[in-house]
Amino acid sequence: MKIVVCIKQVLVTKGGVKFNPDGTLDRGAMLAIMNPDDKAGLEAALRLKDEYGAEVTVLTMGLPKAEEVLREAMAMGADKGILVTDRVLGGADTWATSTTIAGALRNIDYDLIITGRQAIDGDTAQVGPQISEHLDLPVISYAKDIKIEGDEVVVQRQYDDRYHVLKAKMPCLITALSELNEPRYMTPGGIFDAYEKEITVWGRADLKDVADDNLGLNGSPTKIAKASDKVRKGAGEKVAPETPDDAVSYIMGKLKEKHVI
Repeated sequence: MKIVVCIKQVLVTKGGVKFNPDGTLDRGAMLAIMNPDDKAGLEAALRLKDEYGAEVTVLTMGLPKAEEVLREAMAMGADKGILVTDRVLGGADTWATSTTIAGALRNIDYDLIITGRQAIDGDTAQVGPQISEHLDLPVISYAKDIKIEGDEVVVQRQYDDRYHVLKAKMPCLITALSELNEPRYMTPGGIFDAYEKEITVWGRADLKDVADDNLGLNGSPTKIAKASDKVRKGAGEKVAPETPDDAVSYIMGKLKEKHVI
């Protein structure tokens, strides 16, 4: 069985957010980690590898520095890493991103594709299902458990306060929740082996059945109207009521003034 896990290097915003002149995030200037939902999907693939001897390939689209997240995945146990990177792919929204990844996946043999439910930097939950549409594959989203039965996957799909049990014939695509499992740690030997392996790097020329006008910022239907860092709030109005009754009267007066009550 061959499994491809799509992972993303997402930005850590604690050190501040930096933007390019066109309003897109300056990903090269910010700290980044593997997206948590994607890491859960990777762990699910590695458990299937442990049980069935599956081959696990990790694929990411991003800047050259995204090689770091592929090395991490390989240190956890993935067999191969593919980086899709090209200047023309920059600034992509979910549509252009899913188009690009689907174009790369057309070069690969797979039985199962696993993505995270959503990325913590965008929170759209769109890319995984969009990839399945591009590749004409069945999709099961919000997976909290994955099993294999013959040529089918059996998935517990989270739904409000319960779950659905769904089956799909492979090849298919699954989007994973971070609650799916507890991802394993890298091992010292795994880290050494990961840096001994070669990462496959693909660019625009390696994407199959993809039109130029569906790529990058120019191929993105979603446009950023305005982007800014966190806006600092003022100190606000400070009051010091002498009694509890005075405090209540002040609060009630403000609520009436704002037409809340």
